[in-house]
Amino acid sequence: MRIAIGQLWQETNTLNPLPTRRANFDQFGVLRGDELLEKLATTNEVGGFIQALAQWPEHPELAGLVRLPAWPGGMATADTFAWIIREFDEAMSRVGRCDAVLLALHGAMAAEGHWDVEGELLARIRRHFGPDIPLVATLDLHANITERMVANADTLVLYHTAPHIDVFETGQRAAGVLRRILVDGERPITAFQKIPASMPAEKANTQLADGMSADFRRRLAAWEQRPEVLAAGLATVQPWLDVPEFGSAVLVTTNAIRDPDGALAQSLCAELAADVWRRRNEYMPELVSIEDSVARAHAETQGLVVLSDAADATTSGAPGDSVWLLRELAKYAWPRPVLLTVVAPEVVAECDALGVGANWSGTLGGRRDTRFGFALPWEAEVERLFDARFTLNGHLGKNLAIDMGRSVVLQRNAIRVIVTTLSGPHFAPELFQAAGFDPFTASVVVAKSPCGFRAVYAAQAAAIYSVRAPGCAPSDYWNYPFQRIPRPTWPWDELSDWRPAPSLKPPQGTC
Repeated sequence: MRIAIGQLWQETNTLNPLPTRRANFDQFGVLRGDELLEKLATTNEVGGFIQALAQWPEHPELAGLVRLPAWPGGMATADTFAWIIREFDEAMSRVGRCDAVLLALHGAMAAEGHWDVEGELLARIRRHFGPDIPLVATLDLHANITERMVANADTLVLYHTAPHIDVFETGQRAAGVLRRILVDGERPITAFQKIPASMPAEKANTQLADGMSADFRRRLAAWEQRPEVLAAGLATVQPWLDVPEFGSAVLVTTNAIRDPDGALAQSLCAELAADVWRRRNEYMPELVSIEDSVARAHAETQGLVVLSDAADATTSGAPGDSVWLLRELAKYAWPRPVLLTVVAPEVVAECDALGVGANWSGTLGGRRDTRFGFALPWEAEVERLFDARFTLNGHLGKNLAIDMGRSVVLQRNAIRVIVTTLSGPHFAPELFQAAGFDPFTASVVVAKSPCGFRAVYAAQAAAIYSVRAPGCAPSDYWNYPFQRIPRPTWPWDELSDWRPAPSLKPPQGTC
């Protein structure tokens, strides 16, 4: 028994003016063949695949395809797309014969001329290996699931949590689904329903004890415990993705042997889609202006205040060099450190040349985000130079190696701007710790994340505010122009009479 494993991971933000290129994948860490299996054996979805497969009594042989990861960012260039396809074509040729394929995908990647990158990749893999080889893929909860993706995979297995703390476990679940198909002979039949809506991320917190997202997570987990169900998932979609087949989605895959006409799959799918639609207004965020959020933070003299700058969320594909909050924070005196991040490789290079203790002056912001950003004149002391390398655990990562390159801490009174060469998790406590700070004892941490940061900060913060600010990943994205999405789509448009009618995809090989 031979099982091929691969990964393509990038979340596209089409509002970001910076294109994603091959260099962005190389910086994150391209791996091929056995190197993929060795270096990702305990990391994220691929690690979940490998560890679960290691427990099979059949001891399957694993074959590494290729791992192509890039941090969330702008739309991929046409050349980058062509390179991705070549890499997978070459990897499939190297692997040769196999009995099944496990893929770790994000599900919201777009390239110039190719709005559905994962759909095209799955179709290509399906053509190469044929209709009878089980193909199971994992997806982020914010995937934009398309008909082509559903048509070419036997089962799509989604994260159930936001913040995404079940990435590794999703890989394990996918391997379990593959076993039911490959070893136990179950035949997946999938009900699929697109919802004409995009759900804001701020309130999609599945870790709460109550609320709609927690309800949906518990329901999906309970369904997957039923013997008839292989997988069930809700994708609330990456909102900053201006593509034609855009929208949230529900997927339910059952065993056609127990559910031969797919009636159960369709019933469960329609039930969840209807409930998501009915409760859509509960997703609407409570946003605070830049001025009010900073004033409230200053009034909190004892504990940590976290300001969520979702509009510049690097986890959402924004450029990471917004200084709208920095300008306001600089108007106040703070009793403890204020920690804020900026991606600015040019500034890092200048500070590296000056050295620790030197004074740096120039501008921050407006170099990467040329659509919504601005350049802020800034003077500060070069307090520390460091390499922003660490292992991410929690939201987005389990044993995930992060390298944000050479970095600098700029000090001006209590304000510390951590300037990195590369984008990355600009909310992670590990980043602030690598810079020499305990974020949990700060006056303010600016988290460039809409929701995921809550996994580590919710229990530690005296207050958290979601800030309304300009940027490439705005919380109120429906106020921004989108050209390609289908209309009407909520919350751009009001719809009152929508009803789910799930489509049904029969078992692979019977079409």
